[in-house]
Amino acid sequence: MDIGAWLTNTTPGLIDLGLFIARAFLGVCFVVHGLGKLGVVGTGNLEGFADWLKSLGMPAPAFQARMAMATEIAGGLALTTGFLMRPACLMLIFTMAVAGLVGHKGSGYLITNDPPGAEYTINLAALCFVLFLTGPGAISADAALF
Repeated sequence: MDIGAWLTNTTPGLIDLGLFIARAFLGVCFVVHGLGKLGVVGTGNLEGFADWLKSLGMPAPAFQARMAMATEIAGGLALTTGFLMRPACLMLIFTMAVAGLVGHKGSGYLITNDPPGAEYTINLAALCFVLFLTGPGAISADAALF
C-alpha cells in the first residue's frame, strides 16, 4: 500500500460527497439557529433577540433580528439543498461577521469565555467561505439546474 497516495489522493465523487455532507450539516445548523430566533426550538424568541440587539446599540433592532433570522433560515436551506449556494454563503458570512463583531465584541475568541467569545461565529463564517470557494459540488440543486 502506498501510504502517500492513501493520505493525499481523492476522487471527484468523494469530493462531491464531502461537500454535500458539509453543506447539509452546516445548513441544518443555520436553520436550527434561525428557528430558535422564532421560538420554534430552544428557549429564545424574536422579541428577546431584538431586545438583546437593542441593548447592544444596533440600529433598527426589530428589523435586524428579522433579517438575521430570515438569513439563517433561507441561507441554511440554500446550503442544505445546494440551491443558489454561493449567494447564500455571502449572506451568511456577513451575518456571522456582524454577530462576531457586535454580539461577541470584547469577549475574545473562545465560546467558553464569560461572556461567550466569537469562536462559533468565526468558524461558521470560515466554513461558509470554504463552501463559497469550492462551490456546491455535483450533489446539489445548483449542479442539477445550472
